[in-house]
Amino acid sequence: MGKKIIAINGSPRKTWNTATLLQHVLDGAASKGAETELVHLYDFDFKGCTSCFACKLKDGKSYGRCAIRDDLTPVLDKIKDVDALILGSPLYFGTVTGEMRCFMERLMFPYMVYAKPPQSLFERMIPSAFVYTMNVSENAISEYGYDIHFKTNQSILERVFGSCESLFSYETLQFEDYSKIVFSYCDPAERIERRKTVFPKDCEKAYNLGQRLVQTG
Repeated sequence: MGKKIIAINGSPRKTWNTATLLQHVLDGAASKGAETELVHLYDFDFKGCTSCFACKLKDGKSYGRCAIRDDLTPVLDKIKDVDALILGSPLYFGTVTGEMRCFMERLMFPYMVYAKPPQSLFERMIPSAFVYTMNVSENAISEYGYDIHFKTNQSILERVFGSCESLFSYETLQFEDYSKIVFSYCDPAERIERRKTVFPKDCEKAYNLGQRLVQTG
């Protein structure tokens, strides 16, 4: 039986930039014999951490796992058995989407132990990855402070699961028809051309990432 790889799409769009890259990651993993699944967070009704601390209670029945029961619970249960985990999200106001943030709280906080040095209750070390799509250019990352957000997410994933690799897709195509949108941020023709010439290279990077996750997991 092949390794189990799951990708979590934090974008409300199921066929656009983020979802496309995640599917390429999974295709790369599948090419190495992995069993793959793509989950769309916007399909589910759930909320973020409610700070109930049931996952932290000594001898508690929910110690090490989220006590909330909602649409997200089966997804969290699946992740316990995967061999690699990929998260993907566009950037909204410099951070991942609200759904992705809520998911990250529910997934990772129960595994994190209040200890020095930090400890994880996740039973195995598995490779993880984060795929980001965004409107800004690579040169603007530090200017807007995005790099701090990326480092924080990577640190958390490494603390819980053991390793994390990040993939970035810059200046992505936001709209199918820019003529219908109030937009003067850049020349839409440049974005359309970039979609044809640069985005396929990002997809190739995603495919290669998927292969590495299987080979190193």
